[in-house]
Amino acid sequence: MGSGKTKAEKQFFGTDGIRGRVGEYPITPDFMLKLGWAAGKVFAKSGGQRSKILIGKDTRISGYMFEAALEAGLASAGVDINMLGPMPTPAIAYLTRTFGAQAGIVISASHNAFQDNGIKFFDGDGTKLPDETELAIEEYLSKDITTVSSADIGKVSRITDAAGRYIEYCKRTVPGNAVLRGLKVVIDCANGSTYHIAGNVFSELGATVKAIGVSPNGLNINKDCGSTSPMGLVQQVLAEQADIGIAFDGDGDRVIMVDHLGNIVDGDELLYIIARDRRRRHMAFGGVVGTLMSNLGLELGLEALDVPFVRTDVGDRYVMEMLKKKSWLLGGESSGHIVCLDVGTTGDGIVSALQVLAAMMQTNSSLFELRSKMRKMPQTMVNVRVSSKTLVMDSVPVKLAVKDVESKMAGRGRVLLRPSGTEPVVRVMVEGDDQALVARYAEEIADVVKSVSSPV
Repeated sequence: MGSGKTKAEKQFFGTDGIRGRVGEYPITPDFMLKLGWAAGKVFAKSGGQRSKILIGKDTRISGYMFEAALEAGLASAGVDINMLGPMPTPAIAYLTRTFGAQAGIVISASHNAFQDNGIKFFDGDGTKLPDETELAIEEYLSKDITTVSSADIGKVSRITDAAGRYIEYCKRTVPGNAVLRGLKVVIDCANGSTYHIAGNVFSELGATVKAIGVSPNGLNINKDCGSTSPMGLVQQVLAEQADIGIAFDGDGDRVIMVDHLGNIVDGDELLYIIARDRRRRHMAFGGVVGTLMSNLGLELGLEALDVPFVRTDVGDRYVMEMLKKKSWLLGGESSGHIVCLDVGTTGDGIVSALQVLAAMMQTNSSLFELRSKMRKMPQTMVNVRVSSKTLVMDSVPVKLAVKDVESKMAGRGRVLLRPSGTEPVVRVMVEGDDQALVARYAEEIADVVKSVSSPV
């Protein structure tokens, strides 16, 4: 592991594993074979006598191909493999921990379309790998594959009760008196890996469940459904006159909800509801971690509850790092990726939804009532194409324009300038009390950005 590389020098691992278009390097069968072998070599060294690694996947068609390639690579490194089949990402984290495995591998591209795929790893504690372990795996990727002796080749078995184990775990994350009897719920599983899990969790807790997005065919994961496209869920909630709608993404680590009136409730609002309920129950959780994109309403709402709040860079990896640094237990993003470290080790859509449902049932409140305790601030985003993102971010006129708007909003608003990581764009985001003013301020700053860097 002593490569001396920095985080920035990792070749394959990004902030959320390795991801890309299927068939384009490195999302190819030959790379996955090598990746399995490399991971096997790293975890075989740290795993004692005989290492064991779990493999699970979402429902996209390429998962079969990559599952087989990873299995072959791991076996050639002398590691035993337990196959889980289609399982939510957080389920794989949980099962890795409970089976005493050295690592868990998730084959998924989360909320992306079926043409993409990726690989995420969990360590034996059910948390994402530290940088030094990812770098160690990358070091082996530069070497030739060597196969252990025939007697030492890894054995493969399938865990047949994986779904049942995870369902029971999810049910245990809510208080015993938080049964959902009398609640009518519509769930949208995004034709993804919660399709055979989520409905059982909610119905076994007593809810009446109507499920959509539960017919995966390998190609329809996240297609016009799930947490990234919740309008179908909105229509179903209204048509069924349901109490609540719950939408997951393709790998089950995100959740968005819909109240009985058809209003979409995002991750910021859900995180607030969970934090407020923890406070009501006098549970210690430290504070809440959000991101630069978390709505100001979340920050102000938590402030009113006397709950500390900090922001970090966008991405669940950074949320998790800050939670560990502060020893806090709650964090998340407006996308619906919510982490409750008092009940799990990673973002979990089903578990997060259950925390909200428990708050509803224990206080005899609707989701509409709970979400109305926090006022989301109007927000406007303007994308400005520029010739130099650095020139804009360092510009004195731009900084003065931002400072001017911030002073006008007098603590009741926020300005954020973010250079895009993938295009020649600077994003100007303004949020505050008044929608019209917010839009005007965003345009004012965008005009200054355009003046200091000619458009491309």
